[in-house]
Amino acid sequence: MSEELRFDGRVAIVTGAGNGLGRSHALLLGSRGAKVVVNDLGGGMHGDGRSSAAADKVVAEIRALGGEAVANHDSVEDGDRIVQTAMDHFGTVDIVVNNAGILRDVSFQKMSVQDWELIVRIHLNGSFRVSHAAWPILRDKGYGRIVMTTSAAGLYGNFGQANYSAAKLGLVGMANSLAIEGRSKGIHVNTIAPIAGSRLTETILPPELIAALKPEYVSPLVAWLCHERCKDSGGIYEVGAGYHARLRWERTRGQHFRARPFSVEELAAKWDKVGDFTQAEHPAGASAIAPILEGVQKPSRGGNEFIDVDEALAADIPEMTSEYDERDLAIYALGVGAAQDPLDASELPLVYELDSSGFRALPTYAVMPAMNAMLARARDGLTIPGLNYGFERVLHGEQYTEIRRPLPAKASLRHKFRIKDIYDKGRNAVVVQSVTTTDEHGEELAYNEITIFVRGAGGWGGDRGPPTSKEAPPDRQPDAVIEETTPANAALLYRLSGDWNPLHADPKFAQAFGFDKPILHGLCFFGIAGRHVVKAFCGNDPRLFKSIKVRFADSVFPGETLVTEMWKESETRIVFQMKVRGRDKLALSGGVVELHRELPKPRAGKRAEPAEARAPAADVPVSADYFAALARHIDAHPEVIDKIGTVFQWQLTNPDSSWIVDLKNGKGSVRPGVADKADVTMSLSDDDYLAISTGKADPQKLYFGGQLKIGGNAMASQKLARLGTLDPQWPIEAMQQRLGSGAPALPAAAASAAVRAPQAPAIFDALARRLAADAMLGRGIAAKLQFKVLAPDGAWTVDLSGDTPAVTPGTAGDAATTLTLDDAALAELASGQVDARQLYQHGRLRVDGDVRHARHLAFFEKLV
Repeated sequence: MSEELRFDGRVAIVTGAGNGLGRSHALLLGSRGAKVVVNDLGGGMHGDGRSSAAADKVVAEIRALGGEAVANHDSVEDGDRIVQTAMDHFGTVDIVVNNAGILRDVSFQKMSVQDWELIVRIHLNGSFRVSHAAWPILRDKGYGRIVMTTSAAGLYGNFGQANYSAAKLGLVGMANSLAIEGRSKGIHVNTIAPIAGSRLTETILPPELIAALKPEYVSPLVAWLCHERCKDSGGIYEVGAGYHARLRWERTRGQHFRARPFSVEELAAKWDKVGDFTQAEHPAGASAIAPILEGVQKPSRGGNEFIDVDEALAADIPEMTSEYDERDLAIYALGVGAAQDPLDASELPLVYELDSSGFRALPTYAVMPAMNAMLARARDGLTIPGLNYGFERVLHGEQYTEIRRPLPAKASLRHKFRIKDIYDKGRNAVVVQSVTTTDEHGEELAYNEITIFVRGAGGWGGDRGPPTSKEAPPDRQPDAVIEETTPANAALLYRLSGDWNPLHADPKFAQAFGFDKPILHGLCFFGIAGRHVVKAFCGNDPRLFKSIKVRFADSVFPGETLVTEMWKESETRIVFQMKVRGRDKLALSGGVVELHRELPKPRAGKRAEPAEARAPAADVPVSADYFAALARHIDAHPEVIDKIGTVFQWQLTNPDSSWIVDLKNGKGSVRPGVADKADVTMSLSDDDYLAISTGKADPQKLYFGGQLKIGGNAMASQKLARLGTLDPQWPIEAMQQRLGSGAPALPAAAASAAVRAPQAPAIFDALARRLAADAMLGRGIAAKLQFKVLAPDGAWTVDLSGDTPAVTPGTAGDAATTLTLDDAALAELASGQVDARQLYQHGRLRVDGDVRHARHLAFFEKLV
């Protein structure tokens, strides 16, 4: 049991101690060793009359418990006399409990001046008089405890108690100030808001509740606040029926106009924010006025009902995430007119992910993830603080996009938004928003500045901003001109990249905004212009493209012919403009594209799919050892020769080497050199080849990351999976033979890790358990599926035709669909790295039978 908290040697004054709460406080303090001055005027609950009987009775009760006490019968308005009683009998004062009070409840309409003044005199002035008389004593001795008594009416208000509520809340303010003044002198001041059965509450609460609200349930809190071990000061505590809680002030973040002129209408428009406690703060002490002082010390940049410049510039805009893949890039490229000639080999890599020269992203796509994130935010009703205008006022004025490095074929992105600047252009306003986009590694991939022209939102007398840059084209004929007619459905195609604004699709919506028909997206002909520059000056290699800046000059309608005029100012700078043929109008002006002098090199440690480099140790197999092991594997499995029937050319770099794997000559061979006529050529670094051979890298990811180049018949490269799995010891033995018999062998664990173990048996075992636990997973198929797994070969039947799913090894003659894939692809599917659609599109999943069944393989996701 814990040590008893006692008050031996302490002197306490308790006012209003003849009944109720005061009596309970005095008895508890007296029972624990305090010397108590029991003060009570002995009057009625409304302040009339007086008697010594109540105080004398409590003194007798304390003495009967073995304590010391003395009675005082003065009014609290004579606080000095009460304190003097303590000094005369006990020589000091340590504790003051201001509890005395009366009631004069009446509605404000009927309240007299006497009703008001009497309540304030007893509650507020009386507590002041007693505390003020005791203060010098407490201050001189460097110790004191004072407790004020407020009420729920004082904190929250109550009908018919305007006088009582005002006095009680006044006590809170006095206690807060005394807590600050007394802190350095060891004087602690706290306030309680009790609810208990007493003569002040018996007229407003039912008898059964009065019985439950015993004063004894409040006094322990008073005793604790008065004890020397309690270090709290300046607190407000609600207490009653065993409930104890501390209160604190809370306020909203509010709306700050930063000491600038503002209208009633602006305040009304921000009223929800004034009252929004979602991100509340809890002010205390002098720091409570910090927001006001901040507004005075930091001058406002102005604003109006549409734009609050200070709020917008200071806004902490939540980051947003997005993803894209080859499909998104291809759709975008088609949307900006790429590959209109499907036989144009220079543009096919922009739309075809399996192109032998490698898939490439148009650089202007870098604006799309950022814009789509902004549109998603608007669609969800999320606004940027300080910007209070709708889409009907907005025009896309200028666009700057910089690509920090060539866009990968797929990426997971994070977008950080910031309002960079806001300018007052007189009647209108300009808002510049920056977006920094990073990839899954945290590396910056793109930077965008989106300049928005906001109609009718200016006029507050703010900064007009820098003068508009005039990037006039040279006074000579263009160095290149590309003319292109946009399809009539260009806007409908481009909107598939994410811009859902009905202005570009809905004729009635467009007419409501003054257009005869839907207009083309500005970022669509922005992308067309960027593609024209890539075509004219980069040999259609978008990787040389560094940045683009342009000003939107006029609207374009789908079906119109666009003319891009380009001037080469230097090896790295192209100036351009875009006209609309037949209307003598500029669609884009002030266009500037910056180019790289040479292809950017991948940044160290940040490759799209890093392959682990081989260790330099002499006892680790090198690429020649793996090719030797492959030759041995083909000799041991001659059946793969007819099954594959392909000549593979491997071109390795750093160090350079060339290898031919000929599975078309009837007997099969692996040898160094360059084939006269290879069906497929695979180019990659020596390190990446070793990473593939040891199972540390996925060829598919290396391919889409640009580290693996495939020339010729790209689909034929998939046949390599039919070779099966190499014996993990064979590369080691080849290494030993190369180095001589004295070469040490790898440990068994390292050897087994060198070649990837088959995953299919464990995956289908896990699938059987999943389907047994949830038979509904396969209801979308209701058929029998045959899975043929390659490298190594295996077969499993998944029967979903009945009520009880079944997964069994082997083949089934009555399967509705046969799905063929290699072990590595199955592992990726089961781990959630890819889905069945991606495997099918990339030629890694073959479906024979009902193709629709391939759409319902979600039960494989995250299986292992």
